[in-house]
Amino acid sequence: MALTLNLVGDPEADALLASDPLALLIGMLLDQQVPMETAFAGPKKLDDRLGGLDVHKVAEMNPDDFIAVCAQPPAVHRFPKSMGERIQSLCAYIAEHYDGDTAAIWTSGDPDGKEVLKRLKALPGYGDQKARIFLALLGKQIGVQPAGWREAAGSYGDEGSRRSIADVVDRQTLLEVREFKQAAKAAAKAAKGK
Repeated sequence: MALTLNLVGDPEADALLASDPLALLIGMLLDQQVPMETAFAGPKKLDDRLGGLDVHKVAEMNPDDFIAVCAQPPAVHRFPKSMGERIQSLCAYIAEHYDGDTAAIWTSGDPDGKEVLKRLKALPGYGDQKARIFLALLGKQIGVQPAGWREAAGSYGDEGSRRSIADVVDRQTLLEVREFKQAAKAAAKAAKGK
């Protein structure tokens, strides 16, 4: 992956996300209950603290030690224990099912968009929505565009949309995505109140 991302707004954190598929997958995993850019800054914190991100190393670390690394200020996520456990589960799954090769999730066997989505949904901590957003991120910004990826990503794959982190390329698009999310939450809240 030789490209430029602007998901965090920090050149070093964004460079790591652009160059390391595991970092990008962990950033997406962390993207809940915190601002998007905070979530995607998490992998750089781990990379710095562990001397590099390695699937096998993370998977095999003592869970308490890994959680301590996640909790070290500034914490990797506002819920360092539960998210630390999820990161370790994710790494263990990749080690077991993909021999530690994160990119194999979207490259092994030349999968189509539907298959990549299925593989992403099978990852610990990845539900349907998170998997669709990540597939859209791969297609829109990483250049991973298997046949049918836009359809598999659903509305997150729509050209020109501002629905998720997949659409963030600069400060302005970050604000547009944030506005979309706030409007969607308000609409959902209003619908519940009826």
